[in-house]
Amino acid sequence: MFSLTWLRFTADVKQNQKRLVEQLTAVLTSSPGPPTRLLLAQCLALVYRVGDSLTSSLTVDRCNDIIRSKDDSPSFLPTRLAAVACLGVLYEQLGRLLISSFKETMANLLKAMKSAESQGRCEIMLCIERILKGLGVSAVSCHRDIYKAARTCLTDRSMAVRCAATKCLLELQREAVFLWSTELENVATLCFRAFEGSNYDVRVAISKLLGTLLASALEPRQAIAPRPGSKRNSLEEVMELLSSGFLRGGAGFLRASGDMLKGTSSVSRDVRVGITQTCVVFVSILGGAWLENHFSCLVSLLMVWVSHARATQYPADAVSCRCCVSFILRATLGTLLGEKAQIAAAKEICQLISKQKRVGNMETRVSPADVAASQHVLVCALLELGSLLQDLSSTAAPLLQDTSIGMLDTVISVLLHPSASARLAAAWCLRCVAVGMPAQGAVLLDRCAERLNALKSCPEAVAGYSAAIAALLGAVQLCPLGVSHSKGKMVMTLAEDLLRSAAQNSRISIQRTQGGWLLLSALSTLGPTVMEHHLPRLLLLWKCAFPLSVKDVENELRRGDSFTWQVTLEGRAGALCAMKSLVVHCKDLLTDDVISRLLPLLSCAVALLNQLPSLIKSYGNQIKNAATVFRLRVYEILTMLQPKRYEGNFGTVLKLLLNDLTGPEITACAVLNLLSSLCYSQDLALLGPGLHDVDQHYIEEQLHGGGSGGGTLEYDPFIIFEKQQEVPTPLPPASALTAAAVQLFGVIFPHLGIQQKAQILEQFCEFVRQLKGALQQTVQIHVAAAFCCTLKCLASSRRELGSEEVQRPALSLLLGVLEGSNPLLRCMAAEGLARLVQVLNEPNFTVSITLMSFDKLKTARDAITRTGHALALSAVYRYLSGISSPQYLSACIGVLFTLSQDSTSPEVQMWALHALSMVVDLAGPLYHSHLEASFNLVLRLLLSTPHTHVEVQQSLGRCLNALITSMGPDLQGEGAGVCAVRTSCLVGCAVMQDSQDCLVQAQAISCLQQLHMFAPRFVNLASLVPSLCINLCSSYLSLRRAVVACLRQLAQREAVEVSEHAVALVKDSETYNVNTPGCSEQPFLLRHPGNVTIKEVGLEGALFSLLDRESDPHLCQDIQETLVHMMSSSAESNLAHWLKLCKDVLSASADSAAAAAVEMQQEEDGDRYDDSSAFHAKSESSGPFNNLRWSTRVFSMECVCRIIAQCENGDTAHFNMALAQEQRLHESADFLVLHLADLIRMAFMAATDHSDQLRLAGLQTLLVIIRKFANVPEPEFPGHVILEQYQANVGAALRPAFHVDAPPNVTAKACQVCSAWIASGVISDLRDLRRVHQLLASSIAKVQVGREVSSQLYNESTFTMETLAVLKAWAEVYITAVQGSRQRESPGSHLQQQSDEAGTAGPAGAGLLKLVQTDLATLSRLWLAALQDHALLTLPSQYSSQLPSIGGSFYTAETVEQARPHYYSVWATILHATALWLNSTGFIMVDEGPANLSRPVTPTSMGQSTSLSSVKSPEDVYTDRLHLILGISVEFLCSPHSGDQMENIDSCLQALQALLEVPWPRSKMGNDQALSVELLSVLHRLIVTRESPSIQLAVLELVRQIVCAAQEHVKEKRHSAEVDDGAAEKETVPEFGEGRDTGGLVPGKSLVFGALELCLCTLLRMLPQLSPKLAGSPMGWGGHTCSLSSTDCRLVTSALAILSELPSICSPEGSVSVLPTVLYLLLGVLREAVKGSVGAESGQLVPGILQALRTVLTSPMSRAEKSRGAWAELLRCAVHTLLESWHTDKMEPGVDEVTMLTSLTIFLLYASAEVTTVEPLQTCCIQTFRASLESKDPVVLSRSYQLLVSLFQGPAPVARPFILALGGCLVSQLQEVEKSRPQGPAELQAVQAAVRALEALVFAAEETHRPQLVAVLLPILISLLLDENALTSAPAASRSLHESALGDLMRIGPQHSAVFKALMASAPHMKARLEAAIKGNQESMNTKAQTTRVNSKNTPSIQLKINFL
Repeated sequence: MFSLTWLRFTADVKQNQKRLVEQLTAVLTSSPGPPTRLLLAQCLALVYRVGDSLTSSLTVDRCNDIIRSKDDSPSFLPTRLAAVACLGVLYEQLGRLLISSFKETMANLLKAMKSAESQGRCEIMLCIERILKGLGVSAVSCHRDIYKAARTCLTDRSMAVRCAATKCLLELQREAVFLWSTELENVATLCFRAFEGSNYDVRVAISKLLGTLLASALEPRQAIAPRPGSKRNSLEEVMELLSSGFLRGGAGFLRASGDMLKGTSSVSRDVRVGITQTCVVFVSILGGAWLENHFSCLVSLLMVWVSHARATQYPADAVSCRCCVSFILRATLGTLLGEKAQIAAAKEICQLISKQKRVGNMETRVSPADVAASQHVLVCALLELGSLLQDLSSTAAPLLQDTSIGMLDTVISVLLHPSASARLAAAWCLRCVAVGMPAQGAVLLDRCAERLNALKSCPEAVAGYSAAIAALLGAVQLCPLGVSHSKGKMVMTLAEDLLRSAAQNSRISIQRTQGGWLLLSALSTLGPTVMEHHLPRLLLLWKCAFPLSVKDVENELRRGDSFTWQVTLEGRAGALCAMKSLVVHCKDLLTDDVISRLLPLLSCAVALLNQLPSLIKSYGNQIKNAATVFRLRVYEILTMLQPKRYEGNFGTVLKLLLNDLTGPEITACAVLNLLSSLCYSQDLALLGPGLHDVDQHYIEEQLHGGGSGGGTLEYDPFIIFEKQQEVPTPLPPASALTAAAVQLFGVIFPHLGIQQKAQILEQFCEFVRQLKGALQQTVQIHVAAAFCCTLKCLASSRRELGSEEVQRPALSLLLGVLEGSNPLLRCMAAEGLARLVQVLNEPNFTVSITLMSFDKLKTARDAITRTGHALALSAVYRYLSGISSPQYLSACIGVLFTLSQDSTSPEVQMWALHALSMVVDLAGPLYHSHLEASFNLVLRLLLSTPHTHVEVQQSLGRCLNALITSMGPDLQGEGAGVCAVRTSCLVGCAVMQDSQDCLVQAQAISCLQQLHMFAPRFVNLASLVPSLCINLCSSYLSLRRAVVACLRQLAQREAVEVSEHAVALVKDSETYNVNTPGCSEQPFLLRHPGNVTIKEVGLEGALFSLLDRESDPHLCQDIQETLVHMMSSSAESNLAHWLKLCKDVLSASADSAAAAAVEMQQEEDGDRYDDSSAFHAKSESSGPFNNLRWSTRVFSMECVCRIIAQCENGDTAHFNMALAQEQRLHESADFLVLHLADLIRMAFMAATDHSDQLRLAGLQTLLVIIRKFANVPEPEFPGHVILEQYQANVGAALRPAFHVDAPPNVTAKACQVCSAWIASGVISDLRDLRRVHQLLASSIAKVQVGREVSSQLYNESTFTMETLAVLKAWAEVYITAVQGSRQRESPGSHLQQQSDEAGTAGPAGAGLLKLVQTDLATLSRLWLAALQDHALLTLPSQYSSQLPSIGGSFYTAETVEQARPHYYSVWATILHATALWLNSTGFIMVDEGPANLSRPVTPTSMGQSTSLSSVKSPEDVYTDRLHLILGISVEFLCSPHSGDQMENIDSCLQALQALLEVPWPRSKMGNDQALSVELLSVLHRLIVTRESPSIQLAVLELVRQIVCAAQEHVKEKRHSAEVDDGAAEKETVPEFGEGRDTGGLVPGKSLVFGALELCLCTLLRMLPQLSPKLAGSPMGWGGHTCSLSSTDCRLVTSALAILSELPSICSPEGSVSVLPTVLYLLLGVLREAVKGSVGAESGQLVPGILQALRTVLTSPMSRAEKSRGAWAELLRCAVHTLLESWHTDKMEPGVDEVTMLTSLTIFLLYASAEVTTVEPLQTCCIQTFRASLESKDPVVLSRSYQLLVSLFQGPAPVARPFILALGGCLVSQLQEVEKSRPQGPAELQAVQAAVRALEALVFAAEETHRPQLVAVLLPILISLLLDENALTSAPAASRSLHESALGDLMRIGPQHSAVFKALMASAPHMKARLEAAIKGNQESMNTKAQTTRVNSKNTPSIQLKINFL
């Protein structure tokens, strides 16, 4: 195998051709296995194709000899089969080179086939197929012979042979014209016969063949001319062929006639299902365009089938035929047609319904046969019409508005049809209309209710309209917008009326009773919020429906007739169904009280069950069906209730259940429906492809439905309101009763006593033993299912089964089933054993079970026993945490290995291998020692299993998958053993990929996917990806699922490589159809009308195309995830491709492009902003996609949003046009901003589409675009943003959403976009602003009209959603306007100048605010009303009684729960806007005017009610509003938040800040200390739990405002006290403020304490070293240097500012209490800043610290009489601490001496003199300054001198000691300057500062001493002058000092002229020096003046304002 695989990919064969042929021939004769022979054949063909082909005839002769050989031994068979395979591939590859031996070969093959066994026949058919493929038209001479041979094989007993024959004929028909011309009828009859007894694969293959032939017959291929004289077939003739098979089957004339005489149906369901699939293939091949043109004719012909008497002879047949026709319509209309064509088809169907309508007309006399025929036609037509409308959704709206067809009228008219099935189909169709177009739901409800009231006396009307109303109520569950609560009240009234009037007219009693209870059952689907209002009336109706007691039940039996009992049973069954519906949909209402009122009624119902047999005996079969339904309803409701509640009725119920499960009258149930849920899901794979794993499950399930032929609505009309998308198919009542009995038995049995359990199980075993034949099998199925259901319930409820007396019969029952003939039963029994072991959980019992199975397997020879016990071995440990015993595992593996190699029984092999795969999963790591042997076994079996045994290959695939999973990451190893295992895996996968069976191929892909997960390096994507692409559109759902699941995984890691390999596959071909071995699919041929290819749109486009066609939800999700993964990997690097792809998908609809053109033309002045041609789309889509569904286009818009989000995390150039253009020049990069026009266009197209979902997606995309691109500047037009040019487009996209008919969710989303657009600041023109503003203004008007209009169509909560969205949008706009206005007014703003220059008022200016002002009066009241609603809705449940009984302003009492989320999403923005409005009014009552509301704003109208008794003063109104905002904010800030609520927190804080900017709220806050303290505690919690710096800054700003409010309050009280007492001195002020007389601050009640806590918390988070505990702890942060960011510094500064204000709001005593803490923290932060431990940003921190220090020192409390001494003492301590820390830290490097000196200076200047003038503090301060004056650092020196200036100018007590101590030092330092002049700017600055200090000292002296000091100063200044020679060569610093000194002399000299003159006279050298300096200065000034004059002459007279350089 390995060598052949190598050879297949080797090209150098010419040199060694002879040896290679010899070796290959040797392999040929050595009995190769099936995969080997196929590979061998390919290798031989390769040798001859690459090498010399002349000798190929020798090999052909050799193969022919082998085939002719007389050796019939089994050992020779593989050689013969290999020879056949080699012939096929040789002819296929070499073609006409072998034409000479063709006839001989063909004769040889056909002769061999006559005696060949099934494998041989299969291989010969496949061989002939290949020969035909290779020779083409050259094989025409043998076409007839081949046809005859294939005819025989087409009805072969082996299904594999039938499939092979079908493939052969499919190839033959390419050239053999007679197959689809003269022989067409014979081939069709043959195919019909082949369908009989077929399996799924055969039906698929034959339907493909026959469908292809019929399509060729109808539209012959142009390449082949038809025979002379033959006429072209018409559609009617072709359909007549299918019709004959559908109605009469594939039997010959005589058999059919005999069946007709006997009155039996001759058509098996296999045939009908096969013909149905054929019809789908036939139409699919002809394509969507053909279907569109011929639909009318096709649908008429199909309706003939369903209306034919032969097809509807029995109810089950009628149901089956309807399913078949419905499937044909759904599979063609739903898949092949685009939305436009589907609308046309819907019109056709509507006209068809109209033609049938006359049969239902009561005035026209029609025969019962006509009614029967018409009902089936109507059912098919209506169900398909409903499906079309539901799929089209809101895009079908024009269809309903077309009055020419009157679609709704037509459908509603069928509700009066005599047939129940037609009425129910019409009701379902109306439900589909309501699901697709929710606005129609309420209209249809009203219409049906009105007609029901009008036609109460017509039985058909009552039944039809009540079913329609029930269906429409069911649709509400699928409509997010819901329905009005008034509809619930209306339905309740209708139902009551029907039930109460039921007895008035016996002719319509049954219909009224059924209709009433149907309405009540459907009503429960509206949920508990609706039903809680109707529950009392419903309980009363239930009470009336049942007797008062069990005795009354017995009394009832004595009266009444059959009709009365029929009505009674129907009524009670309906009542029970209403109970069930309430239990399912309204669990919250099932209180103990309600249940206690229901239980007596259920007891009566159970008692009546006992009497049913006698009633049926008395009144015959007339009431039998009603009795069955009644029993079914009782069982269903009992199953849903707790068994403990009806324990007293167990005896009666059990007796009935036993009778239903084992009684003589039981009917065979649909086994698959009953047993599937009780089997282990993976075990169902043993039964073949599951129903839900095939596309045709809708019709395939008929073949598993027993005798019922599938389900239909008329079997159970009460299911019409259940929540599901597809039409429900309930089983017949008898089958449903069995299933319900099984479920109820499982629920009750665990609650029985031990004896009772044992007795019942013994009875079960006895029944099975005694009965024979079919009845025994039926009873066995029922009792086994019931017991397995019991075990499942026991396992889930963790209850015990019982002792050994129960275990023995239980085991006996399961073992009996385990050895039964039905494979599904065996699967269920194995699962039952696993559950039994789980429930008992006894090791001994488990071991005994396994030993028994081992013994059975050793002795049993029959396949059934061996398969059952093999599966049991794998299942026993399923629920016991896996296999943990190595001994058991070894034994198990040994047995299963043996069984899996039993080639005599493929069934045993399949079950054993499946069991082995289960064991591998359960054993986990324990299995590793057996892995190598298992891999070898699987590979050996894969190489030897015949292709005809595909079920064995499927089990091998599952086994290989389990082994790969078990091996896991170990597969990456490099050891020899691991390499061998890995190779085995790859070879096994290759073998399965070459299989003819699609399920085996799917297994291969799954195995490769697993292998790729664990060892990606060893999976060759170059071969895997092409095979995936080829199978992407397989006709097998399982294969498509496997392909897409594998692609999804590959795309997560290697998306780019996957795309490249997919494109490489089709690089050289024009289409995607690729033929590979083992795959007979022709992708995109049968399944896709548009033929979109990977070559055109890449793999991504193919996936989009596939997504559009698929209906399987799991597969669609996988496709979407694959696309998302591919996008996340390559969207940014391949941006243009992805955006074009999304654009093409979106444009693939004729309607979307047309809408774009129309909307753009409507936008006035649109051409001013954009190039209109860029947005006018062509009417027809020119992209690669055609007519995609709206759901696919919605996903494309979601993809666009994902791409934008992805780019946001990438290069910044994506959102910067200038940068993008620049980078585009240098590199071939692509950026999102360059595609902005396309993004806007896509959003616009989506937002203006007919589909509401697409409109929402478009608006969402537009919102994302606005948010991301709003601030992107336009490089070509500075001062403008890039989005400005799209203003017209955005306006046009928004306008339809504000139309009066727009759904509320669309309008709500549009409001969000509107507000984002206005708030973005893009709109620069007031006129444009006004246009968008008008849209919002229209929404305000809509809100003010009230909810009366909208509530008729949707639930009242949608009015809440829309109203609140509008209010939120306005709030956002108002917030933007106010913030823009504030920025404009703020000092230093350039906005004012810009807008003045531009001549426009931008959004940040007054223009927007003026626009909003016009509606502000209305808006403010609406905002306040919404806030009050929100406040009420956030009350805890215990205060729910305080909610208004009629609801709030924007919600009703019934919709409280639905309204809450809407309020929760908008309240924060509205709160912020309201606070800003209150801020702007200053809480001054303005005449707000009427809000033009249709109803009061709120129950109290926010304190402005017109009622005289409740008129409030303005003060009260203000207080209410303040408390409302405070209450909402505090409530929200107190509750725990998730991370996505930061915006709400921010809005809250900003709202509170806006409030506290106004004096009146501040005064209220200051007056109410408790309120302030509470708010502080909330803010403290917030700052602890939120890390966001913006939140923390906002919190601190709010705390500052609260402290300011308290300050103002304290000042006001002190001022009042001063005025009252007439006190002039501040020291006599009474003690107001916190602390009072004691100075105590009470935690929790003290504002100061709360503020201190908060500030401390903030400081410690930034600087943990402030805390002694943290600083001293080795594990703490004390040892770390905390580097603070600029934001951190702002936080610290804010906290210090608050701290510094705290003493001022205390009493004198209180201030003394708080001062130590404040000083400690201030000095602590100062010390950290001085030490430099806060990082590089300390420069930002220092000013804040010093300001806070100054604020503390200047506090009035420092001078208050009572606190003055204490303050002085504390401040001295602070100075001492400061000096101590200075002395401690100054030795460390990096210490900021300047800051320390500054802080010391602040103490000296602002503290009272008594603080700093005491010793030894004063001396220490002086020493500190003296030390600083000796510093070598010029910066320190400079700052020291500057501080001395402040000190010398300070108060005399402080200044004098410093002057005395430092004056001499200062003079001496200045005298030294002459010797060492400054060399740099820093030194210069220091000297200049020293001069300033000396000058300050001079002027600080008394007048009498000042001349002496001036005499000291002047010589120093003169000494700083340079002589004339030195000046030119001196450094710049020295020259600057010279000029500075000269300036000072010129200034000071005249002021002290006497001293100056005396000095000049006494010191001639000084005078000479000064004169020289003055002279030099004058000369330099003259020179400068001359230069200035020259320059001014050369200056041009006109000054340019713009510099062009």
